[in-house]
Amino acid sequence: MTTAPHGDTADLLELALGAARLAGGMLLADRPADLGVAATKSSPTDVVTEMDTAAEKLIVEYLRARRPHDGFLGEEGGGARGESGIRWVIDPIDGTVNYLYGLPAWCVSIAAEDADGAVVGVVEVPTQRETFHAVRGAGAFRDGTAIRANDAVPMSSALVATGFGYTVERRTRQAGVVHELLPRVRDIRRYGSAAIDLCATACGRVDAYYERGLNPWDVAAGALIAAEAGARVGLLRHEDDGSNLVVTAAPALYAELVEALDALGA
Repeated sequence: MTTAPHGDTADLLELALGAARLAGGMLLADRPADLGVAATKSSPTDVVTEMDTAAEKLIVEYLRARRPHDGFLGEEGGGARGESGIRWVIDPIDGTVNYLYGLPAWCVSIAAEDADGAVVGVVEVPTQRETFHAVRGAGAFRDGTAIRANDAVPMSSALVATGFGYTVERRTRQAGVVHELLPRVRDIRRYGSAAIDLCATACGRVDAYYERGLNPWDVAAGALIAAEAGARVGLLRHEDDGSNLVVTAAPALYAELVEALDALGA
């Protein structure tokens, strides 16, 4: 990826907001009553629906029409190298299983990255009529109002979000970590969308979030939003299978939680 000038971040934010709202509206309005699984990914329970593919196509076409020289990385195969120094990282439906079952915790996640990482992030949650966004160095917002992560609390008082992978081996290991961690925190929450978990940390709905095995499109926008809201965000413990452990929390709680997760082999 080049480091050519990419223009005003306000323009990137406007485009990300427009694309996310367009896709979110389509996903709400056009969801078929008989929606089914179109394909699977890492396991039979890791699914893709026809709406994932349609939403990603809609987002890419919207952005490419306005910025034809940008690159793209999409969950459903929408990848292209660009020449502008900007790459769009797109998760058309983060929380596909929730969307498939008619549960509300799903979202559209779009980030614009330059050579230094995410510069703009948008997470659109259509069922909640909420839009989270951040611009690097300019704070994080929900529906235009600034948000901040919670101040650190002792881990014993922390409400912690997490998620689980789709392979039997990873889920078994993650269940063991939760078994050991649960008595040491206030409680555990499981939304089913990494981007929503990150935004929940950003706006104080939970105190912390951790999960292993996420992909770039799962976290690109949400991690920027959490960081700009004052949380510390880290990618830790890279393993041979290529996975990282994502952790985010207020800085003091982050350190305590990381220590505990490391001891548990998360």
